[in-house]
Amino acid sequence: MLKPIHRVACSPALAACQQMMRRLALWLCDLQVSGVSVTQANLQANMGSAIEGDWLWHLLAGSTGTKALLGKARRIADLPPADKTGLHQWIQAVSVLAQHFGPTPTATLPVNPPNGWGSRDDRWAAFKALMVAFYEDGLRNGLPYAANGAPTTNAALRVRYDQFVQEFRAAHRLDPFPDAREVCVLCGGPLVLPAVDHWLAKTAFPLLAVCADNLLPICGECNSTLNKGQKGVHTGGTFTDWFHPYLRHANGAIRLHYDDVTLSIRVDSATPADAVKVQNLDGLLNLGQRWTREFKAEYRRLQREAQRRHIGNVQALQQRLMEYRRDLSAAEPHYEIHALLAETLLAPARLQAFAQ
Repeated sequence: MLKPIHRVACSPALAACQQMMRRLALWLCDLQVSGVSVTQANLQANMGSAIEGDWLWHLLAGSTGTKALLGKARRIADLPPADKTGLHQWIQAVSVLAQHFGPTPTATLPVNPPNGWGSRDDRWAAFKALMVAFYEDGLRNGLPYAANGAPTTNAALRVRYDQFVQEFRAAHRLDPFPDAREVCVLCGGPLVLPAVDHWLAKTAFPLLAVCADNLLPICGECNSTLNKGQKGVHTGGTFTDWFHPYLRHANGAIRLHYDDVTLSIRVDSATPADAVKVQNLDGLLNLGQRWTREFKAEYRRLQREAQRRHIGNVQALQQRLMEYRRDLSAAEPHYEIHALLAETLLAPARLQAFAQ
């Protein structure tokens, strides 16, 4: 989270969909609702508006094969009362995401499926598939909301996955020129192969599959299994020692240093209060390792340049490095790493070693 992160114009549509998901999940847990209750008419009456009810009916009834979402919704509606009560409590606890990242969290997040269900329990699998479909099918094909969150039947106004990604990338461009390089908001590197990350993994928290506060386009390397992937961003369900891209941002909290002993980038905290959060973020994304790799690669590039241009004396190298530092742009990938490299090499002892 080297760069500032903020919500985009279509975020209200995602928030409205999140509310519909919660409304559906709680309605299915109502003890008066059973599988036969899941009809188009009942969805129109209970999902906020007829527009939302119709859209949801078509999402459920239009799925076939292994998805068969209507059957999964009816499976949840037919759960025994004890299971419904447990699932209801889980939904309520997960729904209040903002409270978990406040200065004084009021509760812990339930990190396991409800009712003691295993990760492969067919009841949990049905609920998970139902919720994730709002992201994988609903968002990709168009939510029933305009960007401001108002229900709409106009297909041209309905918010889609591509719109969210495009808006986010446009809003977080550091250089507005369309052909300029883009920067990943998490690591500060190139935004290559951008993918929408679920900060809280949708496999563990399917209710948040379309939550505006849980979606973040990041670079492919950050989103890889070697880095964030599906890793947890909590400690036993508490977030006290974790940053959040929207609700508890890390921008300005991270300090980078070059360690002469380990010959690597050390990721430190700007304040003692954030020390554990910075450590957790570093471990989540392997930032120190990745930034060290870039630091050394750029060092080698400058070294080759000096050799090619026959810059061998300290004064000439100092002048070149001062030019290099002056020409760095905060709108370019790896700005922080390259700025640290310039600062490191301009120290008299290191400058002398670089000249040799």
